[in-house]
Amino acid sequence: MEPFVIKLIGFAAATCTTAAYAPQAIKVWKTRSTGDISLGMFLVMVLGLALWLVYGLLSGDVPLVAANAVTMVLAGGILFMKLKYG
Repeated sequence: MEPFVIKLIGFAAATCTTAAYAPQAIKVWKTRSTGDISLGMFLVMVLGLALWLVYGLLSGDVPLVAANAVTMVLAGGILFMKLKYG
């Protein structure tokens, strides 16, 4: 398979998995309600995203870096609001 097509698939996957966090982040931002969100899940998720980001940076994988940087901001924002609003 062509390297361009592989990168395109990577960017498409990154867009989907990153965009999946947006509705939750928007809902938490608007309602300030985080009671049904698992603190443990978001702690582990943000750690995993940070590790994927480091891996992507070290391996030079642009789709991986882009996806995990943006997703980490969204998931990190949800985690921050979970810690702030409980």
